Amino acid sequence: MRHVILERWSRGESCVHRRDPRAKIVALITFLAVVATAHRALAWLAPGLLLLLLAGLVLAKLPLTGALVRAALVVPFTGVFALICWFAGEPALGLRLLAKSYLSALAVIWVVATTPLPALLNGFEMTGVPRFLLVVCQFLYRYLFVISEEAQHMSKAAAARGTAARNWTAPGPSFRAAAGALGVLFARSYARAGDIHRAMLARGFDGRFLQLHSENFRPADTAFALVASLAPVAVRLTVERVVG
Repeated sequence: MRHVILERWSRGESCVHRRDPRAKIVALITFLAVVATAHRALAWLAPGLLLLLLAGLVLAKLPLTGALVRAALVVPFTGVFALICWFAGEPALGLRLLAKSYLSALAVIWVVATTPLPALLNGFEMTGVPRFLLVVCQFLYRYLFVISEEAQHMSKAAAARGTAARNWTAPGPSFRAAAGALGVLFARSYARAGDIHRAMLARGFDGRFLQLHSENFRPADTAFALVASLAPVAVRLTVERVVG
């Protein structure tokens, strides 16, 4: 099973990849707070914050086009609310919603694409996030791959029997066959998940994912957290002072 692209990006070797997850989490929370509470002069602030994120992507040696495109995946969801604001006579509010959601998504991608998921969740746990919530996130991420792999196996088996995927959406018997295949997919995924859970219990799983190495918060991580956290605050203060 191939990893998603963000997981492959997170195995990089840049200076951002080497920083402690807690430092990046602090920087992310600060950035999100700056974006969420920005109301005045957002039209001037958004380009400055975007340039800041682009600099972070370049520093992390991540592909700019790929990151920008993936951040745009939130636009269809927030675009609905932006249209509602537009028809309600508040187009400025809709544009602010789109800008804030896009900047927030790009910041999250910057952190996720530079930190392997186990290390990121371990960083959240060390910052005080409840372990139960993190275990749920970990299992959700892992079992999405289980469902995907089962779907690939069933698709190949169907293709070997002469069934094309485009026929599954056709009305009549083909549509009913697709509905049955979906039920079989979840049944097989559920059964395999049970096997995996029993195997984990047999290996001593106690509700916590152990790390192969411990995280040490070094002076370089402290400097990174300070610079990355103060940068968006400085951009906002500068823009608001110039504009306002």
